[in-house]
Amino acid sequence: MRRLVFITQAVDSQHPALAATIPKIRALAARVDDLVVLAQSARGDELPDNVDVRVFGSAARAGRGFRFERELARSLPAEAVVAHMIPLYVLLAAPLVRPRRIPLVLWYTHWNATWKLRAAERLATAVVSVDRRSFPLDSAKVRPIGHGIDVNEFSCAERARHDGLHALVLGRYSPAKGLPTILEAAGRVDGVTLEIHGAALSPLELEHRRELERFGHELGDAVPRAELPRLFSRTDVLVNNMRAGAPDKVVYEAAAACLPVLASNPVFDELFGEFPLLFERDDPESLAERLRWVASRSTEERAEIGLALRERVTLRHSVETWADGVLAAIR
Repeated sequence: MRRLVFITQAVDSQHPALAATIPKIRALAARVDDLVVLAQSARGDELPDNVDVRVFGSAARAGRGFRFERELARSLPAEAVVAHMIPLYVLLAAPLVRPRRIPLVLWYTHWNATWKLRAAERLATAVVSVDRRSFPLDSAKVRPIGHGIDVNEFSCAERARHDGLHALVLGRYSPAKGLPTILEAAGRVDGVTLEIHGAALSPLELEHRRELERFGHELGDAVPRAELPRLFSRTDVLVNNMRAGAPDKVVYEAAAACLPVLASNPVFDELFGEFPLLFERDDPESLAERLRWVASRSTEERAEIGLALRERVTLRHSVETWADGVLAAIR
């Protein structure tokens, strides 16, 4: 493929939520001659020589729209245009792209079925998502391609030994993360210590973080992406209570690091397979039972679980399989 246009919010290796987009950009760049990335903001991250980052950010909404259309027009012709997570990008791109019969693909994995998403689904030539269940609309255009984890960022390091079970929670301080359930469940199991890190990127998240302080548990700030392998290596299990419909990428990242994971999203049944790692969302006792089960496993048994999870991420959810899936949706 000669040229691909990829539209995303930010190109920033330090962004607490969007840094994982950079490995996806690199994987796409390895499969095309030229990759034009349109981003609302960008920092000077090292990218392959065939990547051209163009910024359309502006203080005013009208300015962003004008710069978006201008930079997209300058990027065409292209073999395809891929919009990353934001349905509005499809709506803005369609008038320039669809009349030229250029494929327009939307990557989306969330529960929020807005009117913009419904319009974008109609205008897109294909929709790619982690799983059919991670796209909130019933659409024949959906193609499940996995999550896109850079497995090479993580390794199966020998874990630090603890008295009891050291559990980790990562992610934004959003009500969708179900943190009160995790805090309550951990308090029901003897020997469980809980470590929480996250970012608060909106007024709602800031308020939710203040609400969580009533549990009396220390709440850490976001961890730089480069620190994740070290953090995983000193942890026994990751706990994730994200609302169904948005498979949290941190689950796949932890699995890539051979770390056992407990999660409530049914989409993870494919990743967990025969291991009893799913719990009922917002059910503290269900999670407490799973914490007790992990705590009762030997070090060797936990390592076997972690190895199996890493193998599944590598086969089905790596950034390489993700990029292959995006290109397959274009053809």
